[in-house]
Amino acid sequence: QVQLVESGGSLVQAGGSLRLSCAASGRTFRTSVMGWFRQAPGKEREFVASINWSGGRTYYTDSVNGRFTISRDNAKNTVYLQMNTLKPEDTAVYYCAAGLTFGGIRPADFDSWGQGTQVTVSS
Repeated sequence: QVQLVESGGSLVQAGGSLRLSCAASGRTFRTSVMGWFRQAPGKEREFVASINWSGGRTYYTDSVNGRFTISRDNAKNTVYLQMNTLKPEDTAVYYCAAGLTFGGIRPADFDSWGQGTQVTVSS
């Protein structure tokens, strides 16, 4: 499995931007699908975005499409989530995840997880 550590979560005002990073270790990273999920208090874990092993294919949930961008740098073993025009409803713990098949949107489609990083957007 891949070991994942997220960073970059913070408190930001509505309309602002953040970039989350996910540092990976393990020999399977370069061939893994990478994804971001988020979970707000009292809600289920929600798919946000994913990217295939080469970085040539991406997939976003409708609520973030056009505002968020997922990318990866395999030479640095790192995946990123650039978040622009943040809204209070984006407030959640954000989790990085690794899986085997591109296109999955369920938590069960991913088998390696980071510890999460808190993003809070104030109004």
